[in-house]
Amino acid sequence: MTSPLVTAAAALGLLILGYLAGWFLARSRERARQRRLKEEARDESTRLLQRARDEAVNLTKAGELEGRQAALQLREDWEKEESRRREELERAERRAEERADFLDRKFDDLNERERKQEARSAELNDLQDVLRAGEEEVARARETTRRKLEELAGLSSAEARKKLLDDLLEAARAEGANAIREAKEAAQRTAEREARKILALAIQRQAADTTAELTVSVVQLPSDEMKGRIIGREGRNIRAFEQATGIDVVIDDTPEAVVLSGFDPVRREIARLALGRLVEDGRIHPGRIEETVEKAQKDVEEGMIQAAEEILYELGIHNLHPEVVRTLGRLKFRTSYGQNQLQHSREVALLAGSMAAEMGLDVQVAKRAGLLHDVGKGLTHEHEGTHVELGHRLCKKHGEGEVVLNAIRAHHDEEPHHFPETFLVTAADAISGSRPGARREMFEGYVKRLEKLEELALSHEGVVRCFAIQAGRELRVMVEPERVSDAQMAQISEAVAREIEEELQYPGQIKVVVIRETRAVDFAR
Repeated sequence: MTSPLVTAAAALGLLILGYLAGWFLARSRERARQRRLKEEARDESTRLLQRARDEAVNLTKAGELEGRQAALQLREDWEKEESRRREELERAERRAEERADFLDRKFDDLNERERKQEARSAELNDLQDVLRAGEEEVARARETTRRKLEELAGLSSAEARKKLLDDLLEAARAEGANAIREAKEAAQRTAEREARKILALAIQRQAADTTAELTVSVVQLPSDEMKGRIIGREGRNIRAFEQATGIDVVIDDTPEAVVLSGFDPVRREIARLALGRLVEDGRIHPGRIEETVEKAQKDVEEGMIQAAEEILYELGIHNLHPEVVRTLGRLKFRTSYGQNQLQHSREVALLAGSMAAEMGLDVQVAKRAGLLHDVGKGLTHEHEGTHVELGHRLCKKHGEGEVVLNAIRAHHDEEPHHFPETFLVTAADAISGSRPGARREMFEGYVKRLEKLEELALSHEGVVRCFAIQAGRELRVMVEPERVSDAQMAQISEAVAREIEEELQYPGQIKVVVIRETRAVDFAR
Protein backbone atom coordinates (compact mmCIF):
# COMPACT_ATOMS: atom_id res chain seq x y z
CA MET A 1 0.00 0.00 0.00
CA THR A 2 1.39 3.34 -1.04
CA SER A 3 2.37 5.74 1.73
CA PRO A 4 0.58 9.21 1.91
CA LEU A 5 3.92 10.90 2.04
CA VAL A 6 4.96 9.28 -1.22
CA THR A 7 1.70 10.26 -2.81
CA ALA A 8 2.06 13.86 -1.72
CA ALA A 9 5.63 13.98 -3.02
CA ALA A 10 4.54 12.55 -6.33
CA ALA A 11 1.72 15.10 -6.59
CA LEU A 12 4.11 17.93 -5.74
CA GLY A 13 6.54 16.71 -8.35
CA LEU A 14 3.85 16.52 -10.96
CA LEU A 15 2.72 20.01 -10.00
CA ILE A 16 6.26 21.35 -10.33
CA LEU A 17 6.69 19.61 -13.67
CA GLY A 18 3.36 21.04 -14.88
CA TYR A 19 4.36 24.52 -13.75
CA LEU A 20 7.75 24.23 -15.48
CA ALA A 21 6.15 22.89 -18.65
CA GLY A 22 3.60 25.77 -18.65
CA TRP A 23 6.34 28.30 -18.01
CA PHE A 24 8.48 27.00 -20.90
CA LEU A 25 5.41 26.94 -23.15
CA ALA A 26 4.46 30.53 -22.25
CA ARG A 27 8.06 31.65 -22.73
CA SER A 28 8.24 30.07 -26.17
CA ARG A 29 4.96 31.74 -27.14
CA GLU A 30 6.23 35.14 -25.86
CA ARG A 31 9.43 34.73 -27.91
CA ALA A 32 7.41 33.88 -30.98
CA ARG A 33 5.15 36.91 -30.43
CA GLN A 34 8.19 39.21 -29.97
CA ARG A 35 9.80 37.84 -33.18
CA ARG A 36 6.51 38.51 -35.00
CA LEU A 37 6.33 42.06 -33.62
CA LYS A 38 9.94 42.73 -34.66
CA GLU A 39 9.23 41.56 -38.16
CA GLU A 40 6.10 43.69 -38.34
CA ALA A 41 8.02 46.73 -37.02
CA ARG A 42 10.80 46.12 -39.54
CA ASP A 43 8.22 45.91 -42.37
CA GLU A 44 6.49 49.09 -41.13
CA SER A 45 9.77 51.00 -40.94
CA THR A 46 10.64 49.86 -44.42
CA ARG A 47 7.27 51.15 -45.71
CA LEU A 48 7.66 54.46 -43.88
CA LEU A 49 11.18 54.92 -45.20
CA GLN A 50 10.03 54.24 -48.73
CA ARG A 51 7.10 56.65 -48.32
CA ALA A 52 9.46 59.34 -46.95
CA ARG A 53 11.78 58.84 -49.89
CA ASP A 54 8.85 59.19 -52.32
CA GLU A 55 7.61 62.33 -50.57
CA ALA A 56 11.12 63.81 -50.56
CA VAL A 57 11.36 63.24 -54.31
CA ASN A 58 7.93 64.86 -54.81
CA LEU A 59 8.84 67.83 -52.61
CA THR A 60 12.11 68.28 -54.45
CA LYS A 61 10.28 68.40 -57.72
CA ALA A 62 7.64 70.80 -56.33
CA GLY A 63 10.35 73.06 -54.86
CA GLU A 64 12.19 73.18 -58.17
CA LEU A 65 8.92 74.08 -59.90
CA GLU A 66 8.07 76.82 -57.36
CA GLY A 67 11.61 78.21 -57.55
CA ARG A 68 11.35 78.46 -61.31
CA GLN A 69 7.96 80.21 -61.00
CA ALA A 70 9.33 82.63 -58.36
CA ALA A 71 12.31 83.40 -60.56
CA LEU A 72 9.99 84.11 -63.46
CA GLN A 73 7.81 86.34 -61.25
CA LEU A 74 10.85 88.25 -59.97
CA ARG A 75 12.05 88.76 -63.52
CA GLU A 76 8.66 90.11 -64.56
CA ASP A 77 8.55 92.45 -61.52
CA TRP A 78 12.04 93.72 -62.25
CA GLU A 79 11.16 94.36 -65.88
CA LYS A 80 8.02 96.31 -64.79
CA GLU A 81 10.01 98.37 -62.26
CA GLU A 82 12.68 99.05 -64.85
CA SER A 83 10.02 100.18 -67.31
CA ARG A 84 8.44 102.47 -64.67
CA ARG A 85 11.80 104.02 -63.77
CA ARG A 86 12.57 104.56 -67.42
CA GLU A 87 9.25 106.37 -67.88
CA GLU A 88 9.85 108.54 -64.78
CA LEU A 89 13.31 109.41 -66.04
CA GLU A 90 11.88 110.38 -69.43
CA ARG A 91 9.23 112.58 -67.71
CA ALA A 92 11.91 114.20 -65.52
CA GLU A 93 14.00 114.92 -68.60
CA ARG A 94 11.00 116.50 -70.31
CA ARG A 95 10.27 118.64 -67.22
CA ALA A 96 13.90 119.71 -67.03
CA GLU A 97 13.80 120.72 -70.70
CA GLU A 98 10.57 122.65 -70.16
CA ARG A 99 12.01 124.40 -67.06
CA ALA A 100 15.13 125.30 -68.97
CA ASP A 101 12.97 126.81 -71.74
CA PHE A 102 10.95 128.73 -69.13
CA LEU A 103 14.09 130.06 -67.47
CA ASP A 104 15.43 131.17 -70.81
CA ARG A 105 12.24 133.08 -71.51
CA LYS A 106 12.29 134.55 -68.01
CA PHE A 107 15.88 135.65 -68.43
CA ASP A 108 14.98 137.35 -71.73
CA ASP A 109 12.07 139.11 -69.99
CA LEU A 110 14.34 140.31 -67.19
CA ASN A 111 16.84 141.65 -69.66
CA GLU A 112 14.05 143.52 -71.41
CA ARG A 113 12.76 144.95 -68.12
CA GLU A 114 16.26 145.97 -67.10
CA ARG A 115 16.64 147.88 -70.36
CA LYS A 116 13.27 149.57 -69.81
CA GLN A 117 14.17 150.36 -66.17
CA GLU A 118 17.40 151.98 -67.19
CA ALA A 119 15.54 154.10 -69.70
CA ARG A 120 12.92 155.07 -67.10
CA SER A 121 15.63 155.87 -64.54
CA ALA A 122 17.19 158.25 -67.02
CA GLU A 123 13.81 159.89 -67.54
CA LEU A 124 13.29 160.18 -63.78
CA ASN A 125 16.68 161.81 -63.35
CA ASP A 126 15.71 164.37 -65.95
CA LEU A 127 12.37 164.93 -64.20
CA GLN A 128 14.09 165.30 -60.83
CA ASP A 129 16.31 167.98 -62.25
CA VAL A 130 13.27 169.79 -63.59
CA LEU A 131 11.41 169.33 -60.25
CA ARG A 132 14.37 170.57 -58.24
CA ALA A 133 14.48 173.67 -60.37
CA GLY A 134 10.71 174.11 -59.87
CA GLU A 135 11.02 173.68 -56.09
CA GLU A 136 13.70 176.32 -55.94
CA GLU A 137 11.48 178.63 -57.90
CA VAL A 138 8.53 177.89 -55.58
CA ALA A 139 10.70 178.46 -52.49
CA ARG A 140 11.80 181.83 -53.83
CA ALA A 141 8.18 182.73 -54.59
CA ARG A 142 7.06 181.57 -51.13
CA GLU A 143 9.73 183.63 -49.41
CA THR A 144 8.70 186.65 -51.43
CA THR A 145 5.03 186.03 -50.54
CA ARG A 146 5.85 185.58 -46.85
CA ARG A 147 7.68 188.86 -46.71
CA LYS A 148 4.79 190.65 -48.38
CA LEU A 149 2.26 188.98 -45.96
CA GLU A 150 4.37 189.98 -42.93
CA GLU A 151 4.53 193.54 -44.21
CA LEU A 152 0.75 193.63 -44.77
CA ALA A 153 -0.30 191.82 -41.52
CA GLY A 154 2.26 193.37 -39.23
CA LEU A 155 3.05 189.88 -37.73
CA SER A 156 6.12 187.72 -37.96
CA SER A 157 5.91 184.15 -39.22
CA ALA A 158 6.46 182.76 -35.68
CA GLU A 159 3.66 184.90 -34.27
CA ALA A 160 1.30 183.95 -37.10
CA ARG A 161 2.16 180.26 -36.63
CA LYS A 162 1.50 180.48 -32.87
CA LYS A 163 -1.85 182.18 -33.41
CA LEU A 164 -2.84 179.61 -36.00
CA LEU A 165 -1.84 176.76 -33.69
CA ASP A 166 -3.79 178.28 -30.81
CA ASP A 167 -6.90 178.59 -32.97
CA LEU A 168 -6.50 175.03 -34.23
CA LEU A 169 -5.94 173.72 -30.70
CA GLU A 170 -9.04 175.45 -29.36
CA ALA A 171 -11.10 174.13 -32.28
CA ALA A 172 -9.71 170.62 -31.71
CA ARG A 173 -10.57 170.76 -28.03
CA ALA A 174 -14.11 171.85 -28.80
CA GLU A 175 -14.51 169.12 -31.42
CA GLY A 176 -12.97 166.54 -29.07
CA ALA A 177 -15.30 167.51 -26.22
CA ASN A 178 -18.30 167.35 -28.55
CA ALA A 179 -17.17 163.97 -29.90
CA ILE A 180 -16.66 162.64 -26.36
CA ARG A 181 -20.07 163.91 -25.30
CA GLU A 182 -21.76 162.40 -28.34
CA ALA A 183 -19.96 159.07 -27.84
CA LYS A 184 -20.89 159.00 -24.16
CA GLU A 185 -24.51 159.87 -24.91
CA ALA A 186 -24.68 157.19 -27.61
CA ALA A 187 -23.13 154.59 -25.31
CA GLN A 188 -25.37 155.60 -22.42
CA ARG A 189 -28.49 155.41 -24.58
CA THR A 190 -27.79 151.73 -25.23
CA ALA A 191 -25.87 150.65 -22.13
CA GLU A 192 -28.08 152.42 -19.60
CA ARG A 193 -31.21 151.07 -21.24
CA GLU A 194 -30.03 147.47 -20.90
CA ALA A 195 -28.56 148.07 -17.43
CA ARG A 196 -31.78 149.64 -16.21
CA LYS A 197 -33.78 146.80 -17.66
CA ILE A 198 -31.64 144.20 -15.88
CA LEU A 199 -31.64 146.15 -12.60
CA ALA A 200 -35.36 146.82 -12.79
CA LEU A 201 -36.16 143.15 -13.35
CA ALA A 202 -33.89 142.16 -10.45
CA ILE A 203 -35.30 144.80 -8.08
CA GLN A 204 -38.92 144.03 -8.97
CA ARG A 205 -38.45 140.53 -7.65
CA GLN A 206 -37.47 141.87 -4.25
CA ALA A 207 -40.10 143.29 -1.92
CA ALA A 208 -38.30 143.22 1.41
CA ASP A 209 -39.31 145.49 4.25
CA THR A 210 -36.55 146.92 6.40
CA THR A 211 -36.99 147.33 10.15
CA ALA A 212 -34.42 149.35 12.06
CA GLU A 213 -33.10 147.56 15.13
CA LEU A 214 -32.09 149.77 18.06
CA THR A 215 -29.73 149.11 20.94
CA VAL A 216 -32.50 148.27 23.43
CA SER A 217 -35.06 145.51 23.86
CA VAL A 218 -38.22 145.63 25.93
CA VAL A 219 -39.49 142.69 28.01
CA GLN A 220 -43.13 142.81 29.05
CA LEU A 221 -43.96 141.81 32.66
CA PRO A 222 -47.23 140.39 33.99
CA SER A 223 -47.23 142.97 36.81
CA ASP A 224 -45.02 145.59 38.44
CA GLU A 225 -44.43 143.26 41.38
CA MET A 226 -42.16 141.21 39.13
CA LYS A 227 -39.68 144.12 39.03
CA GLY A 228 -38.86 143.60 42.69
CA ARG A 229 -38.25 139.89 42.15
CA ILE A 230 -35.97 140.71 39.19
CA ILE A 231 -33.95 143.07 41.39
CA GLY A 232 -33.82 140.57 44.25
CA ARG A 233 -32.61 141.04 47.80
CA GLU A 234 -30.09 143.89 47.84
CA GLY A 235 -29.96 143.68 44.04
CA ARG A 236 -28.30 140.27 43.85
CA ASN A 237 -30.60 138.94 41.10
CA ILE A 238 -30.16 141.88 38.75
CA ARG A 239 -26.37 141.87 39.30
CA ALA A 240 -26.18 138.14 38.58
CA PHE A 241 -28.29 138.62 35.45
CA GLU A 242 -26.19 141.53 34.14
CA GLN A 243 -22.97 139.65 34.87
CA ALA A 244 -24.18 136.50 33.10
CA THR A 245 -25.49 138.31 30.00
CA GLY A 246 -23.32 141.42 29.75
CA ILE A 247 -26.46 143.50 29.20
CA ASP A 248 -27.70 146.39 31.34
CA VAL A 249 -31.18 145.97 32.85
CA VAL A 250 -33.00 149.30 33.11
CA ILE A 251 -35.94 149.30 35.53
CA ASP A 252 -37.81 152.60 35.53
CA ASP A 253 -41.35 153.87 35.90
CA THR A 254 -42.52 152.23 32.68
CA PRO A 255 -45.51 150.11 33.71
CA GLU A 256 -45.13 146.36 33.36
CA ALA A 257 -41.94 146.57 31.25
CA VAL A 258 -38.18 146.22 31.67
CA VAL A 259 -35.66 147.62 29.21
CA LEU A 260 -32.52 145.68 28.22
CA SER A 261 -29.74 147.92 26.92
CA GLY A 262 -26.57 146.81 25.08
CA PHE A 263 -24.70 147.24 21.80
CA ASP A 264 -24.18 143.50 21.16
CA PRO A 265 -27.44 142.31 19.56
CA VAL A 266 -26.66 138.63 20.20
CA ARG A 267 -26.15 139.18 23.92
CA ARG A 268 -29.25 141.37 24.02
CA GLU A 269 -31.33 138.63 22.41
CA ILE A 270 -29.98 136.04 24.87
CA ALA A 271 -30.85 138.37 27.75
CA ARG A 272 -34.35 139.02 26.38
CA LEU A 273 -35.06 135.34 25.92
CA ALA A 274 -33.62 134.40 29.36
CA LEU A 275 -35.50 137.16 31.22
CA GLY A 276 -38.74 136.20 29.52
CA ARG A 277 -38.33 132.58 30.65
CA LEU A 278 -37.41 133.64 34.18
CA VAL A 279 -40.49 135.85 34.40
CA GLU A 280 -42.69 133.08 33.03
CA ASP A 281 -41.25 130.50 35.45
CA GLY A 282 -41.31 132.83 38.46
CA ARG A 283 -38.23 131.28 40.12
CA ILE A 284 -35.60 134.01 40.01
CA HIS A 285 -32.33 133.51 41.88
CA PRO A 286 -28.62 133.52 40.84
CA GLY A 287 -28.38 129.76 40.25
CA ARG A 288 -31.55 129.70 38.18
CA ILE A 289 -30.39 132.80 36.27
CA GLU A 290 -27.10 131.17 35.18
CA GLU A 291 -28.90 128.00 34.10
CA THR A 292 -31.53 129.92 32.13
CA VAL A 293 -28.95 132.15 30.45
CA GLU A 294 -26.96 129.09 29.32
CA LYS A 295 -30.07 127.49 27.83
CA ALA A 296 -31.05 130.75 26.15
CA GLN A 297 -27.57 131.05 24.69
CA LYS A 298 -27.82 127.56 23.18
CA ASP A 299 -31.28 128.33 21.82
CA VAL A 300 -30.09 131.58 20.25
CA GLU A 301 -27.13 129.79 18.63
CA GLU A 302 -29.47 127.11 17.24
CA GLY A 303 -31.87 129.81 16.07
CA MET A 304 -29.12 131.65 14.22
CA ILE A 305 -27.95 128.45 12.51
CA GLN A 306 -31.56 127.60 11.62
CA ALA A 307 -32.08 131.08 10.14
CA ALA A 308 -28.95 130.67 8.02
CA GLU A 309 -30.01 127.19 6.88
CA GLU A 310 -33.47 128.46 5.91
CA ILE A 311 -31.91 131.13 3.70
CA LEU A 312 -29.49 128.58 2.19
CA TYR A 313 -32.45 126.32 1.41
CA GLU A 314 -34.37 129.23 -0.10
CA LEU A 315 -31.43 130.21 -2.33
CA GLY A 316 -30.57 126.62 -3.25
CA ILE A 317 -26.99 126.88 -1.95
CA HIS A 318 -25.40 123.63 -0.73
CA ASN A 319 -22.09 122.26 0.56
CA LEU A 320 -21.37 125.19 2.87
CA HIS A 321 -19.00 124.46 5.76
CA PRO A 322 -20.75 124.34 9.18
CA GLU A 323 -18.43 127.04 10.55
CA VAL A 324 -19.36 129.34 7.67
CA VAL A 325 -23.06 128.58 8.27
CA ARG A 326 -22.69 129.41 11.97
CA THR A 327 -20.93 132.70 11.21
CA LEU A 328 -23.56 133.53 8.60
CA GLY A 329 -26.30 132.91 11.16
CA ARG A 330 -24.75 135.49 13.52
CA LEU A 331 -25.68 138.14 10.96
CA LYS A 332 -29.28 137.66 12.05
CA PHE A 333 -28.57 139.99 14.97
CA ARG A 334 -26.11 142.32 13.17
CA THR A 335 -27.19 145.62 11.64
CA SER A 336 -25.50 148.26 9.50
CA TYR A 337 -27.10 151.69 9.58
CA GLY A 338 -30.23 149.98 10.87
CA GLN A 339 -30.31 147.34 8.11
CA ASN A 340 -30.33 143.68 9.18
CA GLN A 341 -27.21 142.08 7.72
CA LEU A 342 -28.59 138.58 7.20
CA GLN A 343 -31.53 139.95 5.23
CA HIS A 344 -29.15 142.28 3.41
CA SER A 345 -26.96 139.31 2.39
CA ARG A 346 -30.03 137.38 1.26
CA GLU A 347 -31.22 140.35 -0.76
CA VAL A 348 -27.80 140.81 -2.38
CA ALA A 349 -27.74 137.10 -3.30
CA LEU A 350 -31.19 137.29 -4.90
CA LEU A 351 -30.36 140.49 -6.78
CA ALA A 352 -27.04 139.13 -8.05
CA GLY A 353 -28.68 135.86 -9.09
CA SER A 354 -31.46 137.69 -10.97
CA MET A 355 -28.98 139.87 -12.83
CA ALA A 356 -26.77 136.86 -13.60
CA ALA A 357 -29.77 135.03 -15.07
CA GLU A 358 -30.57 138.04 -17.28
CA MET A 359 -26.95 138.21 -18.49
CA GLY A 360 -26.47 134.47 -19.01
CA LEU A 361 -23.90 134.04 -16.21
CA ASP A 362 -23.63 131.39 -13.49
CA VAL A 363 -26.63 132.04 -11.23
CA GLN A 364 -25.57 129.76 -8.36
CA VAL A 365 -22.06 131.22 -8.22
CA ALA A 366 -23.48 134.75 -8.17
CA LYS A 367 -25.91 133.85 -5.37
CA ARG A 368 -23.18 132.19 -3.30
CA ALA A 369 -20.84 135.17 -3.70
CA GLY A 370 -23.66 137.61 -2.86
CA LEU A 371 -24.66 135.71 0.27
CA LEU A 372 -21.09 135.47 1.63
CA HIS A 373 -19.78 138.93 0.66
CA ASP A 374 -20.40 140.32 4.19
CA VAL A 375 -19.99 137.09 6.20
CA GLY A 376 -17.00 138.59 8.02
CA LYS A 377 -19.33 140.93 9.91
CA GLY A 378 -20.33 137.94 12.02
CA LEU A 379 -16.76 137.83 13.42
CA THR A 380 -15.97 141.50 14.01
CA HIS A 381 -17.11 141.37 17.66
CA GLU A 382 -14.70 138.52 18.44
CA HIS A 383 -11.63 139.06 16.22
CA GLU A 384 -9.36 141.89 15.17
CA GLY A 385 -9.53 143.17 11.61
CA THR A 386 -12.06 144.44 9.08
CA HIS A 387 -15.03 142.34 8.05
CA VAL A 388 -13.47 142.01 4.57
CA GLU A 389 -10.26 140.47 5.95
CA LEU A 390 -12.12 138.21 8.38
CA GLY A 391 -14.62 137.03 5.77
CA HIS A 392 -11.89 136.38 3.18
CA ARG A 393 -9.84 134.43 5.71
CA LEU A 394 -12.84 132.34 6.84
CA CYS A 395 -14.02 131.45 3.32
CA LYS A 396 -10.50 130.68 2.08
CA LYS A 397 -9.89 128.42 5.08
CA HIS A 398 -13.01 126.39 4.33
CA GLY A 399 -12.46 125.99 0.59
CA GLU A 400 -14.71 128.57 -1.05
CA GLY A 401 -14.08 129.32 -4.73
CA GLU A 402 -12.13 132.16 -6.29
CA VAL A 403 -15.31 134.01 -7.30
CA VAL A 404 -16.52 134.17 -3.67
CA LEU A 405 -13.10 135.29 -2.40
CA ASN A 406 -12.84 137.96 -5.10
CA ALA A 407 -16.38 139.20 -4.35
CA ILE A 408 -15.55 139.60 -0.64
CA ARG A 409 -12.45 141.72 -1.32
CA ALA A 410 -13.65 143.54 -4.43
CA HIS A 411 -16.97 144.86 -3.10
CA HIS A 412 -14.97 147.33 -0.99
CA ASP A 413 -12.35 147.93 -3.75
CA GLU A 414 -9.56 146.14 -1.87
CA GLU A 415 -8.70 144.29 -5.07
CA PRO A 416 -9.87 144.49 -8.72
CA HIS A 417 -12.83 142.50 -10.00
CA HIS A 418 -11.61 139.36 -11.78
CA PHE A 419 -14.98 137.75 -12.60
CA PRO A 420 -18.22 139.14 -14.09
CA GLU A 421 -20.22 137.73 -11.16
CA THR A 422 -18.27 139.90 -8.69
CA PHE A 423 -19.34 143.04 -10.54
CA LEU A 424 -22.93 141.93 -10.07
CA VAL A 425 -22.36 141.35 -6.34
CA THR A 426 -20.96 144.87 -5.94
CA ALA A 427 -23.90 146.34 -7.87
CA ALA A 428 -26.40 144.30 -5.84
CA ASP A 429 -24.72 145.41 -2.59
CA ALA A 430 -25.06 149.05 -3.65
CA ILE A 431 -28.72 148.55 -4.64
CA SER A 432 -29.61 146.83 -1.38
CA GLY A 433 -27.87 149.47 0.74
CA SER A 434 -29.00 152.53 -1.18
CA ARG A 435 -32.67 151.84 -1.83
CA PRO A 436 -35.04 154.14 0.08
CA GLY A 437 -35.55 153.10 3.69
CA ALA A 438 -32.87 150.42 3.70
CA ARG A 439 -30.43 152.22 5.95
CA ARG A 440 -30.43 155.04 8.44
CA GLU A 441 -27.84 157.75 7.95
CA MET A 442 -26.56 160.09 10.64
CA PHE A 443 -27.73 163.64 10.03
CA GLU A 444 -24.31 165.15 10.63
CA GLY A 445 -22.60 162.87 8.11
CA TYR A 446 -25.40 163.51 5.62
CA VAL A 447 -24.95 167.30 5.88
CA LYS A 448 -21.17 167.04 5.58
CA ARG A 449 -21.53 164.97 2.43
CA LEU A 450 -23.82 167.55 0.84
CA GLU A 451 -21.43 170.37 1.77
CA LYS A 452 -18.48 168.43 0.33
CA LEU A 453 -20.37 167.89 -2.93
CA GLU A 454 -21.00 171.61 -3.33
CA GLU A 455 -17.43 172.43 -2.35
CA LEU A 456 -15.98 170.13 -5.01
CA ALA A 457 -18.16 171.67 -7.71
CA LEU A 458 -17.43 175.28 -6.69
CA SER A 459 -13.66 174.69 -6.92
CA HIS A 460 -13.84 174.62 -10.74
CA GLU A 461 -13.35 177.78 -12.78
CA GLY A 462 -16.52 179.27 -14.20
CA VAL A 463 -18.87 177.64 -11.63
CA VAL A 464 -21.02 180.23 -9.84
CA ARG A 465 -23.55 178.13 -7.93
CA CYS A 466 -24.37 174.51 -7.22
CA PHE A 467 -27.19 172.65 -5.48
CA ALA A 468 -27.23 169.13 -4.02
CA ILE A 469 -30.78 167.81 -4.51
CA GLN A 470 -32.67 164.51 -4.11
CA ALA A 471 -30.96 163.73 -0.80
CA GLY A 472 -27.53 164.09 -2.37
CA ARG A 473 -28.27 161.81 -5.35
CA GLU A 474 -27.99 164.68 -7.87
CA LEU A 475 -25.71 167.71 -8.08
CA ARG A 476 -26.82 170.72 -10.16
CA VAL A 477 -23.89 172.93 -11.22
CA MET A 478 -24.51 176.44 -12.64
CA VAL A 479 -21.75 177.97 -14.79
CA GLU A 480 -21.18 181.42 -16.27
CA PRO A 481 -22.03 181.33 -19.99
CA GLU A 482 -19.42 184.00 -20.77
CA ARG A 483 -16.57 181.94 -19.27
CA VAL A 484 -17.65 178.36 -20.01
CA SER A 485 -18.46 177.10 -23.50
CA ASP A 486 -20.70 174.18 -24.41
CA ALA A 487 -17.64 172.02 -25.04
CA GLN A 488 -16.19 172.85 -21.62
CA MET A 489 -19.43 171.81 -19.87
CA ALA A 490 -18.75 168.14 -20.60
CA GLN A 491 -15.21 168.51 -19.25
CA ILE A 492 -16.48 170.09 -16.01
CA SER A 493 -19.16 167.43 -15.43
CA GLU A 494 -16.68 164.59 -15.96
CA ALA A 495 -14.03 166.23 -13.74
CA VAL A 496 -16.53 166.78 -10.88
CA ALA A 497 -17.78 163.19 -11.15
CA ARG A 498 -14.24 161.79 -10.96
CA GLU A 499 -13.41 163.98 -7.92
CA ILE A 500 -16.56 162.78 -6.14
CA GLU A 501 -15.58 159.14 -6.79
CA GLU A 502 -12.09 159.71 -5.37
CA GLU A 503 -12.89 161.82 -2.31
CA LEU A 504 -16.35 160.80 -1.04
CA GLN A 505 -17.98 157.67 0.34
CA TYR A 506 -21.65 157.38 -0.66
CA PRO A 507 -24.24 154.69 -1.40
CA GLY A 508 -25.49 154.22 -4.95
CA GLN A 509 -24.55 156.86 -7.51
CA ILE A 510 -24.56 160.66 -7.80
CA LYS A 511 -25.69 162.40 -10.98
CA VAL A 512 -23.76 165.55 -11.96
CA VAL A 513 -25.69 168.04 -14.15
CA VAL A 514 -23.92 171.13 -15.53
CA ILE A 515 -26.27 173.96 -16.64
CA ARG A 516 -25.24 176.85 -18.89
CA GLU A 517 -27.88 179.45 -19.56
CA THR A 518 -27.67 182.51 -21.81
CA ARG A 519 -30.36 185.19 -21.50
CA ALA A 520 -31.02 188.17 -23.73
CA VAL A 521 -33.09 190.88 -22.00
CA ASP A 522 -34.49 194.07 -23.48
CA PHE A 523 -37.33 196.46 -22.67
CA ALA A 524 -40.01 197.97 -24.88
CA ARG A 525 -40.78 201.54 -23.89
